[in-house]
Amino acid sequence: MMISHSAQKRLASSGVQIGRIMLALYFLIPGIMKFVSWDMHVALMERHQMVLIPLLLATAGVSQIVAAICLIFDRYTSVVSSLLAMMVLLINVTLHDFWHFEGVEAAHEMQNFIKNLGILAGLLVLAGHSHLKYLRANGLHSA
Repeated sequence: MMISHSAQKRLASSGVQIGRIMLALYFLIPGIMKFVSWDMHVALMERHQMVLIPLLLATAGVSQIVAAICLIFDRYTSVVSSLLAMMVLLINVTLHDFWHFEGVEAAHEMQNFIKNLGILAGLLVLAGHSHLKYLRANGLHSA
């Protein structure tokens, strides 16, 4: 069965839109939960010996919420995706530092670390796709 070129383009566009919204929800819900479950997040950060915890936690929560809203409405998607990718890297190194743990806890942190690498990859793909879309829309890149 052959799928027309226009159907392929619609399918690809739908996939990108669904993926973008799913990534947005991945950051929106935890962003909100940082404020709803403040004490739990503070305890987690203390366990990882972080400093400036209230400032970092509030900054992370607000950043995740604002970034998610931008992604949902497809605004500044390339920049927001790139910033979230940097945030994921920082979180991975500071909060999913499996090399500092042993046993089940190390395995759990390693699983989160690797999962976040997948999220990071999705953010980088979205950033690249959005930038190319912008260039094409402004006649700066040929299809």
